[in-house]
Amino acid sequence: MIAVIAVAALILLAAGRVPICDCGYVKLWHGQTVSSESSQHLTDWYTPSHLLHGILFYAALWLVARRLPFGWRLLIATIVEAAWEIVENSDAVIERYRSATISLDYYGDSVINSVADMLAMVLGFWLASRVPVWLSVVIVIGFEALTLWLIRDGLALNVLMLLWPLEAVKAWQAGMWQAGAWQAGAWQAGA
Repeated sequence: MIAVIAVAALILLAAGRVPICDCGYVKLWHGQTVSSESSQHLTDWYTPSHLLHGILFYAALWLVARRLPFGWRLLIATIVEAAWEIVENSDAVIERYRSATISLDYYGDSVINSVADMLAMVLGFWLASRVPVWLSVVIVIGFEALTLWLIRDGLALNVLMLLWPLEAVKAWQAGMWQAGAWQAGAWQAGA
């Protein structure tokens, strides 16, 4: 598992991802979502979605490969998460985020952020193996509700907006609903 994460980090470095934030320092937590430092430090508002990846991967692998030992299932989940981090930080996906979502300042994750995201997935996977199913469900719903409320984003919306962007969701995420700009047509006009 550690080797998979290390190889993914090396691939990201070779692809031109910055090792740490261009700001020159590493913070444990960065709480601003609309910021050039988003996805550049160890943890941020998108860390919970990676923890949820772990819970969801555990559930999926329990369904299709429950006879495999825990370690093998964790390795499979780590490979999937590492592959996602590499794909997520490709130029094509970064451009998709920038064009289809409100993430106009997103230029990819720093390598340290990607490694921390992979470790968050591992934590979620481990957690799902230790707690009752009902608690895993509560954690998923709780984190999704929390991030929806605080940053108007989360795992489900992130996937939706990446695969099938909706202008109404984009407007809501940008806060245009409260300003009444959506109803006035200002969102479509680019105001």
